[in-house]
Amino acid sequence: MVYTDTPHESNRFTRIFKVDNLNESELVWHRDYKNRTVEIVQSGNWKFQFEDELPISLTDGLKLEIGKEVYHRILKGDSDLIILIEETDD
Repeated sequence: MVYTDTPHESNRFTRIFKVDNLNESELVWHRDYKNRTVEIVQSGNWKFQFEDELPISLTDGLKLEIGKEVYHRILKGDSDLIILIEETDD
């Protein structure tokens, strides 16, 4: 498993990517079925990339808005990545 999720409410959960248990080839381009607001809790020098854009460095406290069906990926850092995700159907 690439990550583990801990639910908080019906549309909010914490996701943890453990750097020690992760093969970078598992981090593939993908799209989500819902809109997401992602808040970086612990960045670990990871990066985020939207399709056709350059990667950006993730920093603690940064919030990203990811629309449903928008291709994106993350790039492995050097320590664990912890994010808080809120999903909406809008």
